[in-house]
Amino acid sequence: MTISVIQGLPRWTLAVPPLAFVVLLVTWHRDLGAFLLILVCLGLGGAVIAAVHHAEVVAHRVGEPYGTLILALAVTIIEVALIVTLMASGGEKAAPLARDTVFAAVMITCNGILGLSLVVGSLRHRVQEFRVQASYSALTVMTALVTLSLVLPTFTTSAPGPRFSSAQLAFAGVMSLVLYGVFVFIQTIRHRDYFLPVRSDGDVDEDEDHHAAAPSGKTALLSLGLLFVCLIAVVGLAKTVSPKLESAVESAGAPLAVVGVVIALLVLLPETVAAVRAALRNRLQTSVNLALGSALASIGLTIPAIAVASIWLSGPLVLGLGGKEMVLFALTVVTAMLTLATGRATLLQGAVHLAVFSAFLFLAVSP
Repeated sequence: MTISVIQGLPRWTLAVPPLAFVVLLVTWHRDLGAFLLILVCLGLGGAVIAAVHHAEVVAHRVGEPYGTLILALAVTIIEVALIVTLMASGGEKAAPLARDTVFAAVMITCNGILGLSLVVGSLRHRVQEFRVQASYSALTVMTALVTLSLVLPTFTTSAPGPRFSSAQLAFAGVMSLVLYGVFVFIQTIRHRDYFLPVRSDGDVDEDEDHHAAAPSGKTALLSLGLLFVCLIAVVGLAKTVSPKLESAVESAGAPLAVVGVVIALLVLLPETVAAVRAALRNRLQTSVNLALGSALASIGLTIPAIAVASIWLSGPLVLGLGGKEMVLFALTVVTAMLTLATGRATLLQGAVHLAVFSAFLFLAVSP
């Protein structure tokens, strides 16, 4: 698993969830001054990190590749909660928030997390190996999901602007869920061996977690409960801090799309650390699983969830990407295809992905 878990939990993972919940109760429906704002941000960040840690504990209990799947699902639940919360309170200006956040998640995972993992892993191990079958399977599904959900709305004519009609949105949501479900079936049942780490002799490693004892059933149940507390805290604190976040972005003269980038960066930060640690241990397959798996979960689960939530959300839902974003996505797909084609990764490939990610961040702030 991405983080070695021993019997019992670190003290900070036990303390952070209730503390974040207390911060939520203290600041709920209050005007945030400087001190309270810092407190809410610390509580929100701590709750996200603790949530992913407890997801990893539960994941370690059930083993791989279910581990990375559970972690990706936990991250996506947090992402969906943040998006829906901010859209519910943002009105018309929050219409493209779901699109901006999902696209940012794709760019962060496929360029940021993957590129950073390739760089740090190759610096320590020079050349690292991974399974082409798993990587190409995930990349194929990711390309189809982004095209169906974020590219097509720009070219449809049933609704004004880069939007789906209700029927088209329902179709995109169902297709996203179906494709993600088929991928999960392939990952966990039909071709599970494709997603296991590669040993130094070239064979797959059936026991990725041999280096750490699995947590007990009681520990896993405790982590499951604390994970639930963290998710409640994340949703509530995000709603509390959202007006200040949007005001700060507007005051800085940055486009509102930066809000989506900030959400995706916050949610995916713990997973980034986990992927880098795996690469340092010469387990690049785990890093690739985390990066591409998170991208798939972000699209395959967020779009259906947002489609359902749009029934109750009063404002419009803008999903279509602009020309700049389409170019960045096309560059990402081509770069990822060339990176994943050989099953071997070097420093150069990681540097190229980080260059594309840097371009995405720069153009998000300075469009």
